[in-house]
Amino acid sequence: MTWRIGVDSGGTFTDICLFETESGSVEVWKVPSTPSDPSLGIAASVSESLARVGAAADDVAYFGHGTTVATNALIEGRGVRTGLVTTDGFRDLLEIGRQKRPDLYDLQADKPKVLVSRDLRLEVPERVRHDGTVETKLDEEAVRRAARRLRADGVKAVAIAFLYGFVRPKHEAEARRIIAEEFPEAYLSASHEVAPEFREYERMSTVVVNATLGPVMQGYIERLDGRLKSLGVAATPHLTQSNGGVIGFEAAARLPVRTVLSGPSTGVVAAEAVGRIAGFSNLITFDMGGTSTDVALLDGGQCRRANEATVHGYPIKAPMLDIHTVGAGGGSIAFIDSGGLLKVGPRSAGADPGPVCYGRGNDEPTVTDANVLLQTLNPKEILGGRMAVRRDLAEAAIGRLAARLGMDSYATAEGILAVVTANMAKAIRVISVQRGHDPRDYTLVAFGGAGPLHAARLARELDIARILVPRNPGILCAMGLLLTDLRADFATTRLTVLDEAALPVIGDAYAALELQAERWFAEEGVAQTARRLARTVDMRYAGQNYELAVPLAAGPPEGASEPGWIAALAEGFAREHQRMYGFAAEGEKVQMVTFRLEAVGEVRKATLRPEKLQGPDAAAARRGERKVWFAAAGGFVSCPIYDREGLAPGNRIEGPAVIEQMDATTLLPPGMHATVDTIRNLVLEAR
Repeated sequence: MTWRIGVDSGGTFTDICLFETESGSVEVWKVPSTPSDPSLGIAASVSESLARVGAAADDVAYFGHGTTVATNALIEGRGVRTGLVTTDGFRDLLEIGRQKRPDLYDLQADKPKVLVSRDLRLEVPERVRHDGTVETKLDEEAVRRAARRLRADGVKAVAIAFLYGFVRPKHEAEARRIIAEEFPEAYLSASHEVAPEFREYERMSTVVVNATLGPVMQGYIERLDGRLKSLGVAATPHLTQSNGGVIGFEAAARLPVRTVLSGPSTGVVAAEAVGRIAGFSNLITFDMGGTSTDVALLDGGQCRRANEATVHGYPIKAPMLDIHTVGAGGGSIAFIDSGGLLKVGPRSAGADPGPVCYGRGNDEPTVTDANVLLQTLNPKEILGGRMAVRRDLAEAAIGRLAARLGMDSYATAEGILAVVTANMAKAIRVISVQRGHDPRDYTLVAFGGAGPLHAARLARELDIARILVPRNPGILCAMGLLLTDLRADFATTRLTVLDEAALPVIGDAYAALELQAERWFAEEGVAQTARRLARTVDMRYAGQNYELAVPLAAGPPEGASEPGWIAALAEGFAREHQRMYGFAAEGEKVQMVTFRLEAVGEVRKATLRPEKLQGPDAAAARRGERKVWFAAAGGFVSCPIYDREGLAPGNRIEGPAVIEQMDATTLLPPGMHATVDTIRNLVLEAR
């Protein structure tokens, strides 16, 4: 037997999905995460799951991994001491930024901590103009002095960002060579290698984030690689990128900034695949885990790609799926703010000590504790009986909070769930309503360990009529690792007016990008028949400060000279501008700004095989009943409990009911029913 493995390391649990390539069988497993060293939890999950299916380590043909190591290091400020070498006169750009407050009307709002202190931001004489001409040659001796000083100051990583380094990277490349000679043990990162695009502040911020996270990710990858080898796993390991694709460990260590959304991105990839097979193309993904909730919108089965985002206050120019994250998870802590109001999150109990009901010393109530008290979640055990929970501890913790609010415990628990639902609904409105999409036109795909438990509440808050719960929602991000391809993105900025005279510029730009893609294909060992390219151009009206991505016609660069191609591109931009902003300025000059090339190496993927429908009777899966609190009913209601593994395609369940499985719990409130489709998804709809 040959197995393909996907592992998603989250803040609370580490999830693993195994796919056997011959029979097509899928097995899942879940273990507590080890925040102090995530590689320990991953090694444990691989070892336990292989033993569970009776497989040996050398049966593993593929290993894919999604991680929050880079994200957490950035959020928690655990990056290494970093230095910056930049153009003379520009060291304060990192701190000045765009001179924007995080919140326009909040005069007390704090900006995130600057990742490189001013004394470690060193300037060297050099200057390249916007057209690539050299105004001032690089002072190589000044670079050597800067390298020696940073080494003496004890930095572990050095970022290099010169003005217009994306136009003429020679100065940055020379500086990198010199610093490597003087400071060989430092982790080096140059902006033209990380983000070869315009906008100086964002490019500098990106390369600094990359340098700060580099040694952290490098050390983690080395530990994980060593643990996998000690288990006997010989397959080349891959890591998820923020764009939903995977890359090798070596590339991930070189470009850790591209993994800041590593964990949630594959959940979107898996939801896209599940939705396509189930027949739903317009989806809103709802991934609720232990520490956060990630949401994304798929219009026509495709998730929008973003080329820039702000992560914890730091601008990052890197290709990523358009995922919005909010600090609302099962471990989110409920508290009373200074105004006496009940708040939930973003602080989380995490995996250790975890929610109060875990019995590991935490005394602050969480969302999970509220669910245990209301018995929407099993009040005795989770993980298929492998982990005991203490309802009495959850009741005591929520009781203390309730006393301060002057409410009873059940109303307080209900309030905790209402607050966290409002937080998650706000996140979904950001990616839908604020971008011209009506959430009522979409199906909510609920996954993550807590997603199916809260999906019905959230759907009612947003007036969404249909919910899709995948077969193994708690490990969908891990499954996504078995449904995605190798992927890399390349870009170059060349500000050009859209007219017939621009055709040579377009051809040259894509010829250069395709050379980079060819080198990447060769490094990853992608066969010619498995290679795929997609081109887009970031475009805007002259005078605008933001661009819209417009697909470029398929075919070689010389195909751009075909009659009508420029007009077709202009029409595509006008349509996108109309959709985004509600108008198109006919006759205005249009500019092409950044040319992008997405390279995809197709790999063999797990398959979801449809099964025959077996009728609506779900009695065989019923495992008993318990009282569950429903606010609409005014208290506890007796609910049947179903074992998800016992449900067959075609089965139908009327709410109220609870559907339990090892990796998640699905709550079906009164007024809704659930049906099991041919690939064993649960489809929840209002009666």
